[in-house]
Formats: sequence, C-alpha cells, structure tokens
Amino acid sequence: MQKKHVISIIVIFSLIIGVFSWFYAPGETKSEEQIKNATVFVHGYKGTKNSFGNMLKRFENKYGWGQRALVYRISPAGNLDVNVYGKETGDVTDPIFVHVIFDNNRASIQNTSAWLAKVLAHMKETFQFNIVNLVGHSMGGLVTMDYTQTYQNKRMYPKVNKLVAIGTPFDGVYNEDYFRIHHDPAAENLKPDSEALKRLRLNKDVISEQLRVLSIGSTGDSVAVPQSVGAIKNIVPEAQLTYEMIHDNTLGHSELHEDVRVDRMVYSFLNSENEQTDRITKD
Repeated sequence: MQKKHVISIIVIFSLIIGVFSWFYAPGETKSEEQIKNATVFVHGYKGTKNSFGNMLKRFENKYGWGQRALVYRISPAGNLDVNVYGKETGDVTDPIFVHVIFDNNRASIQNTSAWLAKVLAHMKETFQFNIVNLVGHSMGGLVTMDYTQTYQNKRMYPKVNKLVAIGTPFDGVYNEDYFRIHHDPAAENLKPDSEALKRLRLNKDVISEQLRVLSIGSTGDSVAVPQSVGAIKNIVPEAQLTYEMIHDNTLGHSELHEDVRVDRMVYSFLNSENEQTDRITKD
C-alpha cells in the first residue's frame, strides 16, 4: 500500500509539472508580448458550453488560429472548476483561448461579472496572465463591459486589451413578448430601462483609453436589434470603437457565433492594429 501511495504522489506531481510546463518554457518568464493573445470567451443569457464551443473548434481545428487551453466552469455558488488542455507541440506564443461556462446562466449582469472577475483573478494568480482579450455573445457582451468598468485593480486582474461584443443589446431587448417568457434576474437586466444598463452608460468615463472594442450585429437579429447594438456608441468613445453591422436578414441572434463572417471579424480585430471603423457588411 505504501508503494502505491508513493506512485500516486509521483503521478500527481508529474501532472502538475506538465500543466505548468505547457504555460511556461523552462527557465523563461513570459513577456507581455507572449501572453497578449489570451482571449476569454463569455456566453450570454441561458448560454451553455455549446454557445462558443463550435466557434472555438473552428478557431483551433479548422483555421489553426490558436488553441483552447483553459475551460472554467463556475458553479451557482461561484466556485471554479478549471480544466487545462494543450497540445504537447504547442508553443507558448500561440494564441490561447479560454472558455468560460456559467452553470447559473440566468444570473444578473452584476453577479456574472463578479464570477468572471474570479476567473480572471485566478488566471492572473495561477498562470500569470497579465493581459487578456474578452469576447462576449449577447448578455456576455454586457457582462464583459461591466467587468472592464468595475474590476480595474491591476494587481488582482489582467489588463483588458480588446473587447468583442457579438449581438449585444446595449440598450436592452425591445420585444415585450420576450419578457412574457423570461422572468429572472438576467431578464430584468435586459429590459431597456434597467438599472444595470443605466450603470453601463453612467460608468463610461472609467473605461481605459487603451481599450479597443468591436461590436458586431446583424439586421436579422430580432433579440439584439441594430438600434440596440448601436447603443454601444453611448458607452465607448468613437475613437476606440469598431462597429460592424452585417446586412443579412437570415442571420439570427444565435446564429451569429456560428457564422464564418463573424469568425473572420473577430480574428481580424484581435490580430490587427488599433484602428476604428464603422462598416456595414452585406451577405
């Protein structure tokens, strides 16, 4: 029994070494240049692992744009369950994707933002990520915006370099029928006159001047309609904002994170120089 106990300790110790070896080259410390490509994906209201699952598979396997390295699952109590992935041949400078999944996917923007802060604090403390990009779909865009406004302690949290909001209703959901079906804290926050949305507008002056933001919408989105998506201009300064509206009435809300045009917009923005644009993309 003692021999088996020793073997178990050796196996666990080897696993820990393997995980940290994936993130750090031996004898080296990652520079900001090496880790700036860590991108965190945050799903929206009632989202699941599938919300960004297919996009991340395309990014990694179809396009070769990087690899999914971490998956964080957050319990309703705010506890973190972390899974580490990585190819043995992966280079420390490869773009890294972090997939965040909230078990309580109907919580308020404020609570979800606090859970996201726990994830990013853990990334900084455990893996020394000092810079990240954030990508959010639907309410995930509101959560990431709330996070950037609220959690700015550089000693505790990574700096946010770029933020991408996909199909995010910054002025709320205009369809009243939507709220006859949905009755929970998240739905209350998505009402056009909610305090949560007002807070995002009131706190616009705390947004870092270095933050660059991409907002993507579709004319076919009946949840985050173009006018509501465009309300991000009341939060983010024009010089820091890239605004993309896809003119395609067949591209609905949930289809946005499954569309190759959106894939290319996200990738191009995350890997481009800081340039502001305001475009309409036709199908």
